[in-house]
Amino acid sequence: MDKDQVFKEAIQKTADFKFGTAVASVFDDMVNRSVPFYGEMQRMIAEQAADYAKSGTDVYDLGCATGTTLIGMNTSINEDIRFIGIDDSPEMLVKCQTKLEEAGFKRPFELRVADLNQNVDISNASVAILCLTLQFVRPINRAKLLKCIFDGLHRGGVLILVEKILAEDGVFNRDFIKYYYNHKRRNNYSEMEISQKREALENILIPYKSTENITLLLDTGFAHCEVFFKWYNFVGLIAVKKP
Repeated sequence: MDKDQVFKEAIQKTADFKFGTAVASVFDDMVNRSVPFYGEMQRMIAEQAADYAKSGTDVYDLGCATGTTLIGMNTSINEDIRFIGIDDSPEMLVKCQTKLEEAGFKRPFELRVADLNQNVDISNASVAILCLTLQFVRPINRAKLLKCIFDGLHRGGVLILVEKILAEDGVFNRDFIKYYYNHKRRNNYSEMEISQKREALENILIPYKSTENITLLLDTGFAHCEVFFKWYNFVGLIAVKKP
């Protein structure tokens, strides 16, 4: 796993964060060092997906990046279920293809380049995953994306959503951000790396509160929604379409 040094050197003018070649090559190290309990999140996603994935249907990972979630679900879900990974970064999907091949994928799978801000083709799905993805979709397009997912799910299907969030009570936001940056420091990110990445993400990663995400899911039509993971400013939600 190549080490993330994308923001290690001083940048005169920080541009908006992009999931291009430089990030794709170090993404696995970046996300493991940046996201608290990332490995446990992945285990929980795979565990829940296995309970809802149905033979003959498809499992979608929207914003699949380098394929970590697809690989995590592979051993727990029957091989007659097709996996579909969608990402707007061709560079990420090249890395994903390589990782799936190295993992010895035998099940049918498909990788698609698509912008989640546009209409996305989802059908015959029993499980859909949005792991740290919806936060990068422009707010004006989030309800539309969730409706595409909902319409493409079979009855009884699920959406598993992991997001960075704002505190319900704004008085806690400053503390939660401090604890999060302390997590990054413990994983050997420098103050300059933390600062430059924060600036690069400022205009493209727009978090909601947990309750706002839950309201979006319920307004979309999901019958049930529950928190399955929470760490300061990160949350995992599972939403079920009425059987």
